[in-house]
Amino acid sequence: MPFALSVHGLTKKFGNFTAVENISFDVEDGKFFSILGPSGCGKTTLLRMIAGFYRQDGGTILFNGEDMSSVPPNRRPVNLVFQNLALFPMMNVFENVAFGLRRRGEKGSGVARKVNDMLERVGLPDSGEKQISQLSGGQKQRIAIARCLVLDPAVLLLDEPLGALDAKLREHMKVELKTLQANVGTTFVYITHDQSEAMVMSDTVAVMNKGIFEQTGSPQELYHRPRSSFVAQFVGNNNRFLIVPSRDDGGAPAGLYAGRFSFILDDACRSLQEGIPCEMFVRPEAMVIEPGSDTPGFNRMPVQVRAVLFDGGNSRLLVIPEGTEDEIVVMLPQTGLYDHIRAGDRIMVGWDPGVSLCFAGNGGKPYDER
Repeated sequence: MPFALSVHGLTKKFGNFTAVENISFDVEDGKFFSILGPSGCGKTTLLRMIAGFYRQDGGTILFNGEDMSSVPPNRRPVNLVFQNLALFPMMNVFENVAFGLRRRGEKGSGVARKVNDMLERVGLPDSGEKQISQLSGGQKQRIAIARCLVLDPAVLLLDEPLGALDAKLREHMKVELKTLQANVGTTFVYITHDQSEAMVMSDTVAVMNKGIFEQTGSPQELYHRPRSSFVAQFVGNNNRFLIVPSRDDGGAPAGLYAGRFSFILDDACRSLQEGIPCEMFVRPEAMVIEPGSDTPGFNRMPVQVRAVLFDGGNSRLLVIPEGTEDEIVVMLPQTGLYDHIRAGDRIMVGWDPGVSLCFAGNGGKPYDER
């Protein structure tokens, strides 16, 4: 069975600038696929090629196995939800959702049946007579999606649709969109620069940087097993240490940080080249405050607390390793055990070497291919 969307070797250039370079991926029918990356990485250009607004300079785009190379945007089985939603303020909710159906020539009771069914599916029954101005931001979002879904597209493209919402509503809509997609079963391709949106909603995420996909995988894979320095830093929070690899007395891999701290490295970093600087990453939640003597083999490092950042379950410490100006983030468990810690305190932090990740100094491929 063909994929809902298949992209093979897609490339787009603007003059001498390559915006998208040789990208390939497949999206299974009914899945939520996100493209995550910073502004300017090429994700909107990629989406516009899929929609047919830009013509690719190389590669192919297939919907359900059918090549779209010569198919114009209005004939492709795809619809696009924009960040500004583009709802018609002079039309009520019903007419907004019915707009596409009427444009393709549908009439009569069939239109009403499809519109009312779609309003039910997006959780807004009996809202057809409302004006767009009477809707909340989240309701407008669902109407924009309903207007696209009523046309029964093979794929729904969403171009940062939550970007214009306030923070609290955006958090709510992440759950709403995930639930909606699961209920309607339509294939979603979603682009965003917000890693939280991509991680919460998606079955699969592609991390894009400078026109290429750095890594594609499940949210869990990207978080726990990043395959490049960029992915390690862009997905979730990470503490970065620039270390110089060496060997301890027993020949095990070690790393010198800031010229004074010798870290034990995981055996997975066994291929580190001595004397060549590289990057090591440790997640804030993997760091332990005041590790006891009953944790042998831990890396330990004295730090000074610069700030206590209280945020309930997301509370953390901002600390500075002694003898450096680097800022390190340590998660602060809300057990009450560490309520005594204040800015200016000197404490010890540590971590199991097995939780660290090492990458080549140029930010390229990791040493560990687990």
